[in-house]
Amino acid sequence: MLAAPNRLTDSASFREAVRCGRRAGSRTLVVHLAEDGGLPGESRVGLVVSKAVGVAVVRNRVKRRLRHLAREQISLLPGRCTLVVRALPAAASASSAELGADLAGCLDRVMS
Repeated sequence: MLAAPNRLTDSASFREAVRCGRRAGSRTLVVHLAEDGGLPGESRVGLVVSKAVGVAVVRNRVKRRLRHLAREQISLLPGRCTLVVRALPAAASASSAELGADLAGCLDRVMS
């Protein structure tokens, strides 16, 4: 579970990160990263797992895996920023290791 200050909950923040942030994609994920210009505070993470990924059980499993992986990666984010991770339908059949590798690869590309 992500700590409360690290959770992205309001739709305006999701929209801002997706519209104004940098984007990188893989087979299973699309990552949007928007830096908040050196404002004090912690980085925030939001997840988007649509019905295209699968039924509720599958979507929840993907969300749990992504939350766990994002919690491990949040310390690597530069300063305060907003990270939105959008799962693609291929994420339903991907293992945790595949999701982790895709998330790390996308973060590397979006931060460089």
